[in-house]
Amino acid sequence: MTDFSAKLDKLAEAAIQVGLGLKSGQELLLFAPIDALPLARKVTEHAYRAGASLVTPFYIDDDSVLLRYRHAPDDSFDAVPKWLYDGMGKAYRSGAARLHIMSDNPSLLAKEDPVKVGRSMAARAKAAQPMMEPIMRWDVNWSIIAAATPTWAAVVFPHEQPDAALAKLWDAIFAATRIDENDAVENWSRHAASLRSRADHLDDKRYSALHYRGPGTDFRLGLADDHIWKCAGNTAGNGARFVANMPTEEIFTMPHKDRADGWVAASMPLSHGGALIEGMRLRFEGGRVVEARADKGLPVLEKILDTDPGSRHLGEVALVPVSSPISRSGLLFYNPLFDENASCHLALGQSIPMNLRDGATLSQDQQAAKGANHSVIHVDWMIGSNRIDIDGITSAGAAEPLMRAGEWDRGRDRNGTCPSLRTGRAELPHPALRLKSAR
Repeated sequence: MTDFSAKLDKLAEAAIQVGLGLKSGQELLLFAPIDALPLARKVTEHAYRAGASLVTPFYIDDDSVLLRYRHAPDDSFDAVPKWLYDGMGKAYRSGAARLHIMSDNPSLLAKEDPVKVGRSMAARAKAAQPMMEPIMRWDVNWSIIAAATPTWAAVVFPHEQPDAALAKLWDAIFAATRIDENDAVENWSRHAASLRSRADHLDDKRYSALHYRGPGTDFRLGLADDHIWKCAGNTAGNGARFVANMPTEEIFTMPHKDRADGWVAASMPLSHGGALIEGMRLRFEGGRVVEARADKGLPVLEKILDTDPGSRHLGEVALVPVSSPISRSGLLFYNPLFDENASCHLALGQSIPMNLRDGATLSQDQQAAKGANHSVIHVDWMIGSNRIDIDGITSAGAAEPLMRAGEWDRGRDRNGTCPSLRTGRAELPHPALRLKSAR
C-alpha cells in the first residue's frame, strides 16, 4: 500500500470510528462528489467492517450543476426534489447515520447569475428543513470530512501545476484531520479532551455576553439563557458518540437571537453554494442584521439574509485561537469546514438545540424563550484574526479578557491552562478512541 493509500485508508477509518462512531447494524447515507470516489469506497469498506447494515451512496457532479444554470428554464431555480429530501428525512428518523464528503469548488458558480444562485439555495434550504431536523437535533450520528479534488486544489494553490496542487491539498487535509500522526485515533482522544476542558471552563464562567473589538468590528453578543458550550465529541440521541466535523478546533455555544448589537466584519471570504462573498460586514440591532455590505457577492449575501425571518439572526458563536493548526498552515481553503476552524466565527440562521441545557427535551417555543433562533439556513462565516480582542461579560456587567490578538488570554491562571484540565474535569474521550488506544 502506498503512503497516500495508507493515509486515505486512515482517514476513512477515522471517519467511521471517530467521526460517526457508527453502530453495528446501522444504515449509512453517504454523500460524495464524483472526484472523491476512491475515498468514498474506502469509507464504504470501513462502514461494512464496522457492521453497517447498508451503505447508500449519493454522488454529486459539478458539471451537471453547471448545465442547469446554462440551459434550464427560469422556474427551474425554484424547484427541488422534495421527494428525495422526504426520503432522506425518513431514513434519519429511522436511525440512519449521515456522512458527507465535502470538496466544494469555491468558484463553481462565480460566473452564474447571483439571483438564480440565491433562489436555488433558498428553495433547497426550505425543502430540506424537515430532513435536517433530526441532524440539527443530534437525534442521529453524523459527520463531515473532506476530499481534495482538482477544481478545489486549483483555487487553493492557483500557481501550482494541477498534480502538485492536488497533492498539496491532500497533504493539508491529512494534516488538519490528524491523519499524519502515528496513531490518529489516539491523537483525536487528546485533542477532544483539550477542547472539552476549554468548554468546561466557559461553562463555569457563565458569561452573559461577549464583546468583540478589532478592525471594522465593535460588536456585543448576548448569550442564550441556559447556554452550554460544546466541542468535538458529542452523544447523539441514539447513543452513538460522534465528532460532527473533521477537522474541528472550535468550542461553540448559542447566542441569544435578540441580543446582538454593532458592526462585525468578516476576516475571510465566505464560499457559499459555489458563490464567493468577500469583504462581508454586517450591522446588528436588537439581534437582527439591519445593514449588510460586501466588496463582492452582495446579491448572494442579501439572498441569504432574506431566506426567512430567522436568517437575519444568529444561531451559533464559536471560538477558535489563531494558533490552531489550520490557521498556522497559512492557507485559505475557501471551504467552511476548514476555514471556520482557523478563526472565531458566527453562524446566521438555525440554532443548535444541544447548546441549551436539556435542549433536546424542549419544544421549539421553549427554546425560543431562552433565545434560540429558528431558520432553514445555518451559514458559518469567519470573523477572527490576530487583531481581534474578545471580552467575556459577567452577569454583573464586568468585562474579563477572554481572547487577546486572537489567542486565549493567559491571565486566567498562573500557568495559562484551563483549571478544569488540571482538576480532571475533562470529558472522557470517545469510546472508539479508548478502544483503539487500548489495543
